[in-house]
Amino acid sequence: MPTNILMPALSPTMEKGKLARWLKKEGDQVRSGDVIAEIETDKATMEVEAVDEGKLGKIIVPEGTDDVAVNTPIAVILGEGEDASAIKIQSQAPTAARVPEQAAPPSQGRSGPAADNRAASPAPVTGPMPHKGNGRVFSSPLARRLAKQHNLDIALVKGSGPHGRIIARDIEASKPAPMAVSSPQAAPAAATGIPDAMILKIYEPGTYEVVPHDGMRKIIASRLVLAKQTIPHFYLTISCALDALLGVREKLNAHAPQDKQKAPLWKLSVNDFVIKSMALALQRVPDANVTWTEAGMLRHKASDVGVAVAIEGGLFTPIIRKAETKTLAQISAEMKDLAARARNRRLAPHEYQGGTTAISNLGMYGIQEFSAVINPPHATILAVGAGEKRAVVESDTVVVRTMMTVTLSCDHRAVDGALGSELLRAFKSYIEDPALMLA
Repeated sequence: MPTNILMPALSPTMEKGKLARWLKKEGDQVRSGDVIAEIETDKATMEVEAVDEGKLGKIIVPEGTDDVAVNTPIAVILGEGEDASAIKIQSQAPTAARVPEQAAPPSQGRSGPAADNRAASPAPVTGPMPHKGNGRVFSSPLARRLAKQHNLDIALVKGSGPHGRIIARDIEASKPAPMAVSSPQAAPAAATGIPDAMILKIYEPGTYEVVPHDGMRKIIASRLVLAKQTIPHFYLTISCALDALLGVREKLNAHAPQDKQKAPLWKLSVNDFVIKSMALALQRVPDANVTWTEAGMLRHKASDVGVAVAIEGGLFTPIIRKAETKTLAQISAEMKDLAARARNRRLAPHEYQGGTTAISNLGMYGIQEFSAVINPPHATILAVGAGEKRAVVESDTVVVRTMMTVTLSCDHRAVDGALGSELLRAFKSYIEDPALMLA
């Protein structure tokens, strides 16, 4: 029987997407794992892989179509010996459709907006181990990436794809069950803003133009409202001396190894030191490395640090996983790659979802200090201002130091004032004595 290809849910919050481009045309043969289309969400452009083999018999949704609902049929694959007449039968009595493997987002059992509107993940089918004759495991590239990310032995996973092939949903089903979280109480009703009609009456027609919100701006707006309505924010501010850090940074950059073109293999930024310092501070103060849920506190083992990256029309917060274990050079290289792909909207969902805290740095814009809004489900976010020379008093003597002011926003349900202060004090110690983070 023909098989429908469905519009995948590429992230837990995705409801609709744009079918940007078909990479196969009607009549083309496709193999399991072939990239057949590109789909744009509010966050990124993602590739869709086929999970069945056969011929692309019909494209139902043309490329360039906006607002295609998740799980809507977008194309039909014909099996061996089937022709276009079978498609008519399929449209009258469709068989159970296979969903491309990206359509099975991870079920992380956490509260907040990312927990809503998830696509149902098909149950794995037990069957023979998907080994090829040469001993290799028969699995998709995405499944192998996910298995590595979650430290799973892919050879022990049962495959539910064609011929027992391991696909993404099998990896997700094999992950350890998350902590059970009770259903959160209903969030407070959103405050009613000024109706559009009343706002438009204030301004003279012809003195403005209406620029419709895109998907990213709508998501940002809804998450900010959720954060401010459901998270009790409070703020702690401290200033750190950067002189020692700048000296270490200059020495490390001067001694960076070179490639064949004599270009340095790395150029560390102050932000790289900030990421590493925050990661180590969370390890020193583990009670602050948490996420609030109604059932209990999630105390994270690793310091997964998100870093806000401004892009046209919004921002991404890609995550440096296990930042406490990585060298400054590794953090620098990974951050440059993530930021570049964020600006091109080429990040995969697992690269910007989750994390245990975040950093927002506006120092490059000359901002001295500011307070950032917590990104749910995080319990903290660090707002970083510009480094600038200031007159400070040391041992009753006025001296000039390069100072940086940072403000920690805390979820008071999870991190109280004393705990947040301890975290900031640990962060300051690493910034002012960078040799500690090189140990």
